[in-house]
Amino acid sequence: MADDGTRGLRRGWTTGACAAAAARAAYTAVLTGKFPDPVTIRLPGGARPAFPLALHETSSGFARAGVTKDAGDDPDVTHGALVIADVAEASPGSGVSFRAGAGVGTVTKPGLALGVGEPAINPGPRALIAEMLREVADENGRAAADAIVTLSIPNGEALAAKTLNARLGIVGGLSILGTTGIVIPFSCSAWLHSIHRGIDVARAMGCAHLAASTGSVSERAVQRLHALPEEALIDMGDFVGATLKYLRRHPVPRLTIAGGFGKLAKLAQGALDLHSGKSRVDIALLAEELRGLGAPSAIVDVARQAAGAGELLVAATPGFAPPLVQRIAVQARQVALATLAGESAIEVAIFDRQGGLIGCTGA
Repeated sequence: MADDGTRGLRRGWTTGACAAAAARAAYTAVLTGKFPDPVTIRLPGGARPAFPLALHETSSGFARAGVTKDAGDDPDVTHGALVIADVAEASPGSGVSFRAGAGVGTVTKPGLALGVGEPAINPGPRALIAEMLREVADENGRAAADAIVTLSIPNGEALAAKTLNARLGIVGGLSILGTTGIVIPFSCSAWLHSIHRGIDVARAMGCAHLAASTGSVSERAVQRLHALPEEALIDMGDFVGATLKYLRRHPVPRLTIAGGFGKLAKLAQGALDLHSGKSRVDIALLAEELRGLGAPSAIVDVARQAAGAGELLVAATPGFAPPLVQRIAVQARQVALATLAGESAIEVAIFDRQGGLIGCTGA
């Protein structure tokens, strides 16, 4: 397994890389009657990982191989999943085609790189699998690879419930993903992929108003506030900068940014990654905001000693908390507008822990 030398964390392999390895092994068995084990593939970047087979079986014109996914040190929901490729010979000249087996989803909404009704096997993995099969065909004196590849992931439908696939219109299981074939630990590439594809689906379905939320409480609250359909909801988590930058290239008429006071205070202070490991609320700056709103020195001094944004709001008392929240909403909107640099109307909505609206501005 590859190692990320800059962070001391093991890299892993995407479902697409595992599927390509399983498909190569199965097609080799179709043509030769023997399975390579381990099976080596060549990734787009030139790496040549070898995968041990977790299962293999064959019959006339058909073979099945499985590879267990190792996501390295990344907290990937599909770590340990078995990716199975069934490969059957197809008629000469038909090329390589793909089908979704049990646990692999099917596309039901427009906006993705795949058409409605297609198996959720992304273009990158499709290209890699087809290339590996062409190599096997060439090695065995075939002019071309003509095969039907059916991918399945046992328990994939249950695992997909832990992802955003349903919101993207991918039903019945997981997606086969991966551009490079490599999982970089804690790169959050799957989450960013979901944000981008969520925006794509929303635009394709004609949603003129999107809501990007930092968490589930604010998402439910903003959906109630504007009666938005599920397709219009973007679970951006801490990735407000990545969300805004993608929207800059793929604009929508109206955007609501929804979250709690602490997260959106970070945005107001210029942070575009709201994760606690990447940015922190400047408590001293918020205390000075209170001073600017006319709060007496005694309140400002208590606020300055607050352990976090929530504690600071309590210190602000009912007299100064609402105007402080509103000021943060205005400042967060200004940062978002500058980052988006587009024509979208932007609203910022701040909710408390129970989903109550405590500040809103714009749009």
